[in-house]
Formats: sequence, structure tokens, C-alpha cells
Amino acid sequence: MEHEVAWKKYDEVDLEALEGLASNYIDFISENKTERRCAATAIRMAEKAGYVSLADAVREGRALSAGDKVWAHSHGKALILVQLGSNPLSEGMNILGAHIDSPRLDLKQNPLYESNGFALLDTHYYGGIKNYQWVTLPLAMHGVIAKKDGTVVDINVGDDEGDPVFCVSDLLIHLASQQMDKKGNKIVEGEDLDILIGNRPLSIDGEDAEREATGGEGAKNKDAAKEPVKAFALKLLADKYGIEEADFLSAEIEMVPAGRARELGFDRSMVIGYGQDDRVCAYTSLIAQLEVPADLAKTAVTVLVDKEEIGSVGATGMASNFFENTIAEIMELAGEGGMLPLRRALSASSMLSSDVSAGFDPAYASVFEPKNAAFLGRGLVFNKYTGARGKSGSNDASAEYVARVRRVMDDAGVSFQTAELGKVDAGGGGTIAYLPAKYGMDVIDSGVAVLSMHAPWEVTSKADIYEAYKGYLAFLKNA
Repeated sequence: MEHEVAWKKYDEVDLEALEGLASNYIDFISENKTERRCAATAIRMAEKAGYVSLADAVREGRALSAGDKVWAHSHGKALILVQLGSNPLSEGMNILGAHIDSPRLDLKQNPLYESNGFALLDTHYYGGIKNYQWVTLPLAMHGVIAKKDGTVVDINVGDDEGDPVFCVSDLLIHLASQQMDKKGNKIVEGEDLDILIGNRPLSIDGEDAEREATGGEGAKNKDAAKEPVKAFALKLLADKYGIEEADFLSAEIEMVPAGRARELGFDRSMVIGYGQDDRVCAYTSLIAQLEVPADLAKTAVTVLVDKEEIGSVGATGMASNFFENTIAEIMELAGEGGMLPLRRALSASSMLSSDVSAGFDPAYASVFEPKNAAFLGRGLVFNKYTGARGKSGSNDASAEYVARVRRVMDDAGVSFQTAELGKVDAGGGGTIAYLPAKYGMDVIDSGVAVLSMHAPWEVTSKADIYEAYKGYLAFLKNA
């Protein structure tokens, strides 16, 4: 069963809406390259749309009723948006769930060192990456450094015009005969993904040298004399951010590809950018949530979580109690408190686990089964199951739920397709779907097809972004 290309059905109104959405999406993923930034920006957008803090509502004991909009976050890296409908919460909710973390390089807690006249930062990669794709790539530095006095310093270097960038160096081809004989996962080792940040030494003048000899600043100057390039890098950090080397112990610094997302192709039909897995689904889910009408029957919920790329673990992942606790708080303020109503609400809910799917790539056609592959430009992708080998680690949506979702999409005129993640035994992958499914709710994976998934730069179709937004909005309104 072949699905028609979505572009063929668009009129001028559709094309204008599509281009507007794509332009805003490019801005979003260009300006929000970490989960912290995604969550903070989403909160600002939600508050502009009339959402209020759930924490404030709880503190004030404010009753919630149909039409009310609240947001809640976990450690600034996971977010839930809820717009209450007229039906009791215990009758279920319509939920969108996406993740806002992406593969990257994280700085270790003791990252800074000098070697042979270079200052470098030691990293530990996050999520599934091909190490060799991250060498000689301009990188930006984003994150926070928390100081002992309680202040938190925001770090953002490499994406503003005029900023310097950073990189991981590579071995020149002239000396790479042994390297080229290695397997792909050994060409560049994980421990070799160190970030080059400087080459200029700190100069110690005569007055500094005298202090070194007589005490005072002696120890610091001695270190500077021993590792002058590292010392100069530390001086720059101290001057700009007021931090010292020990502050890296309480930092969360992510190295990500530098530069803005761009339109791709002569026809400008695609988007190339970092972190589209899964911010393409997170953004379209967010916009859909903010645009649902005021007269909803079923409560609409969007969940944007962290840590999916490493198993949805921790306080900000979907496996935490953040989602369940937040819904419990809302039900209490809505006059439906209690464990039994909460369990009923969760089990009666319907969810789209909004995550990307592998787009068919003709350059690597051998790993796809075309009848069950996702194609760019053919609309929102539904994966009844994901997992690996014998569907291991997968949620498998029921036939009845798939039929209901089909009806919602068809009634709204949404272009959609169904797919698996490549050929059987070619590999596999998972999403957050199996975690909310434990409550007994209906869950199915849905998202945008992506080329070069988990590469520093990924590719999506503007048509699929538009159809995802339309599909998510239709689901929140009518599922």
C-alpha cells in the first residue's frame, strides 16, 4: 500500500502555513540545542498562551476547572502542559509525549587539561553516536555551571555571530593507513573525542615571576608556568563568567554542532539541523498543545521529557514519577483527588508517543523493507511497534487503537503512513511508548521520518513537519 506524497494536495493557503511553521521550527531548533533551553523556551511560549505554573496553583490551593491551563517542570529539563477539558479527568486524557534530549558530547567533571601546547576538554558522549562523525566539526558549548554560592552561570559559546567555535581534531589522511583499516566503531575511540579549545599560553611578566618566588600568588603562577595554555583558557573563563576550574565539578556542559538549521535542497523542501530527533516532534506537539480550542471535552496533555536517548532514566526521564505525580496534583485541584481516580484516569487515556522514525534512504536501501518503510514527504509516520529482533523492548499498539487513530487522521485530512524501523533483524530502536503503556492506556508511536538519524546534522521534510502538527492537533481535539 503506497501513500501519496503530501505535497500534491497543498493549495496556496496550505503552503503558506507550511512555510510559516517550518520557519518557526528552524528558529526553535537553532536556538534551543539542549533540553534545558527547550524546556525554558516552551514554558515562555506556554505562559504567553495563558498557561500558569502548577506549583503556584498548588501553593495557593487554587481550584482547577475546564479551560484552565497549567504547566509543571522537573529540574528544568522535563515539562508537562495540561489544558483541562469538560469531561472528568478520570474518564481519560489525550496525551502527546516527546523527548527533548539529543545525542551529543558532554564534558566530564574534570575536563580541562593541557597537552603539547594545546588546551583540551575531555568528554563522554551521550546517546548513540558514530564517533567518527564528530571530528573536525565546528562545535558550540551550551549548558550551565552551578557555583558553591548558589549562582548558576549560563554558558553559550559558538552559536552567536562572532563567537569562536571548538572541534575534535582528526588524523590527516597521509598518516591514516592503520586508522583506515579499523572497524567503523574503532576509527575514533570514545576517549579520543576531546575538544580543542586553545593554543595560546598565558604570559607571566617579571612582577608575576617575583611573586612566584616570594609566595602570595606563587602557587597559581607556578601552575601557569607549567601549563600556560590551560592557564590562559582559565583566565578567559574567569574574566567572562567568573568561574574557576573547580566549578566544572558542578557543571552540565554539552558540546553540540555549531550553526543554525537550514533549508535543504534547491526546492527548499527539507530542513537540515541538529537535534531533530526528537525536537521535530517536541516542537510540533508543543504548537498543537498551545492551539487546542478552549471548549475541549477530554483534557489535552503534552509531555516533553529528558533522557530518552539513554533509556528514559533519572528524575527527568519518562521512567520517573514526574508524569504521574503531576497528574495527581492536577486531579487533586480539580476535585478528583485519590489513588483510584488517578489510576482510572491513566488507564482510560490515549497517547501518541511522538518520536521520529527512520526515513527510507536510497543510498542505504538494503536495510529497509520498502512496503513497511517511512518516506520523506508522505506525512506523519505511525509505528505500531518498534523494538529490535522479535519486537524486544517494544510497545505494540492494539488493532482497535490503530483503527481509532486512523479515523481521527482521516477525518482531519492528515497525510500519514505506517512503518517499521528497518528490516527485521537489521537493527532496531525504542521510544518512551512502553513506559506510559504500563498504566494500561492506549499508546502508539508516531512521528516524523528522518534521514541520518543521530548524526550531527539530520534531515526532515517540511511536509512531514506540517502533517505532524496537523495530526497532533487533531488527536488532542478528537481522539
